[in-house]
Amino acid sequence: MLPPSSTTRVATNVWSAAIIINWSLSVAGTKKKAACPGLGLFYTVLSAFLFSVASLFLKKIEDVHSVEVSAFRCVFQMAFVLPGLIYYKTGFLGPKGKRIFLFFRGFLGSSAMILLYYAFQVMPLADATVITFSSPVFTSLLAWIFLKEKYSIWDLLFTLFAITGVVLIARPPFLFGSNVTGIEGSYTDHLKGTIAAITSTVSAALTFVILRKVGKSVHYFLSIWYYAVIGLIGCVIALFVMNEWRLPYCGKDRVLLILIGLLGLGGQIFLTKALQIEKAGPVAIMKTMDVVFAFILQILFLNHLPTWWTVGGALCVVASSCGTAIRKWRQSLKKAKQNEI
Repeated sequence: MLPPSSTTRVATNVWSAAIIINWSLSVAGTKKKAACPGLGLFYTVLSAFLFSVASLFLKKIEDVHSVEVSAFRCVFQMAFVLPGLIYYKTGFLGPKGKRIFLFFRGFLGSSAMILLYYAFQVMPLADATVITFSSPVFTSLLAWIFLKEKYSIWDLLFTLFAITGVVLIARPPFLFGSNVTGIEGSYTDHLKGTIAAITSTVSAALTFVILRKVGKSVHYFLSIWYYAVIGLIGCVIALFVMNEWRLPYCGKDRVLLILIGLLGLGGQIFLTKALQIEKAGPVAIMKTMDVVFAFILQILFLNHLPTWWTVGGALCVVASSCGTAIRKWRQSLKKAKQNEI
């Protein structure tokens, strides 16, 4: 039997991330036609690789708390977004009626990042990555609850598939017995990481629901700004409360921190570039390469082979995410044709 995997990626959720960035590009008016066939998908694969390597480096850091890593990530986000805010003249607070939504977007988004980083550190790389891929399914469910969007029998089926995948990865003792093999460290840490990854996924889905609620009245750069600022403030407060704030003792860890920020930023740029020249549906499907890279990097550099339970869970979650992406892609194409008529 093969033992399980660990997490990848910084940021945020397959279909949800694809649509959010696609929406931002349409707001900015920067959408373009593909320069050459397949270039957008190549950018997506490159983005997935950069995110996965960033997650691998996170696993390699030894003396830095996940909250401190999140704080560094927020600093990089702020440095990247600030010129955009100045260029588009969006201001730093946003429209008065939308500020409460922006606050919760920032709070939930940064919470999702912190929880995901924690899951990366205590769980196998692929396990946490796979769980985050259930985000599109939770987004559909929460949009039905809060925004009254349509929720079909197919959406329910995809939700059940995703939950099945998460259960196969978590392997609770009341279903699988007390002798759980193939995990990193103790089962208690594995369970905490699973709960953190699931909570991160739900928080990311709620973030996307808020962005749908806000619509195009708020520039995407402004929503990232709230995410980074609120995240940084929350991280700094949490670090002082936990007495965990300190520079890494090892020069290697300091280099890895910088590389995590740069790779995460590079992954975001290439994903954005992919959505400039390719439709969101194919990009969302190609984003499943995150899972593939997570398995490969975990095996090559962490010497941790996945169990068949993890592989089965990954297949369930990826199938549900791809199904959700394909279904929404077809719906958008159908709606576009109706609008043409």
